[in-house]
Amino acid sequence: MPLPLYMLAVAVFAMSTSEFMLAGLVPDIADSLDVSIGSAGLLTSAFAVGMIAGAPLMAALARRWPARTTLLFFVLVFAVTHIVGALTTSFVVLLVTRVVAALANAGFLAVALSTAATLVAADQKGRALAVLLSGTTMATIAGAPGGALLGTLLGYRATFWAIALLCIPAALGIAKGIPADASESTQGTPALVSLRTEIAQLAKPRLILVILLAALVNAATFATFTFLAPIVTGTASLGALWVPVMLTVFGVGSFVGVTVAGRFSDQRPGIVIAVCGPVLFLGWIALATLAAHPVALVFLVFMQGALSFAVGSTLIARVLYEAEGAPTMGGSYATAALNIGAAGGPVIAAATLGADAGDLAPVWVSSLLVALALAIALPLLRVIAPHVGQAIR
Repeated sequence: MPLPLYMLAVAVFAMSTSEFMLAGLVPDIADSLDVSIGSAGLLTSAFAVGMIAGAPLMAALARRWPARTTLLFFVLVFAVTHIVGALTTSFVVLLVTRVVAALANAGFLAVALSTAATLVAADQKGRALAVLLSGTTMATIAGAPGGALLGTLLGYRATFWAIALLCIPAALGIAKGIPADASESTQGTPALVSLRTEIAQLAKPRLILVILLAALVNAATFATFTFLAPIVTGTASLGALWVPVMLTVFGVGSFVGVTVAGRFSDQRPGIVIAVCGPVLFLGWIALATLAAHPVALVFLVFMQGALSFAVGSTLIARVLYEAEGAPTMGGSYATAALNIGAAGGPVIAAATLGADAGDLAPVWVSSLLVALALAIALPLLRVIAPHVGQAIR
């Protein structure tokens, strides 16, 4: 894989760390800015909404800019929002910075996904996506726990400063590593496509289908990931220090899953979906059943992280393939699919927490969401993954 892809992954790591770390900083933010815990929690919601709305909006606004200029702009805006967030004493200003940071994050990821597709051969989009998403998975392994620890030791402002500093090597890497016109790297100069034509791609049934499936699988992932802490401390009766350990285990699994799936998602996507999808479904049921046993919990958290990101990244790769007619907007469709799931899954799971299943209700939500995705995907596997017939033969 080209070195510039790894430069993009560094920026994705910084941005994903900012997104994930906030959950551990809410109490400190609430205390420092004299707001309620509930109000401080709005920072997470603001970021999620900004990501969903920002992906297509930012991609559309910047579609005529050179990729390197656009990526640098979004990284620098992201850094500035964190500097302002570290300095402000106003909750309203901090809330605004989170929305702007989300817009910059969404715009960056949308453009990075489209750019990554041009840096590799036409049949290697899945592998390129795996490199980019490794930045997200590394954020769950090291970034989010490290950010939470830094916030605990030095206050949440130190974590905001750290994210701003992380953006510096990312920006330098993009400036040095991304070609002036990345679209010409491996596939020549694409024909100019109007914005209306690119948006019209959303009328393609197969593109809508893979976006829906990717959103469902990602919603299942974050439904449980968001509420893993009470399962660890309540259902499994482990100490609070086990929470970051379990989050790291999930992150390691997700890194393994996205890396391995990246080797197959281009030529054998149907195999990944048909094999890993049902195992993912059974894994959520097993987790809901065996979560009280610590050894089983550790194993299943790792496996579900691996399987969730293997299936999810494969479906996101299919979004990029199906959106080939939208060279500047296709990445925004993939980004939206990711974040609709990331925002919707926790909302659905939260609504079930008062049910009889208690702390395990989100896990049952995850199993139902994957079951729904499989009920749609398996009968239409040859439509979703047209290479599956070749792979089986």
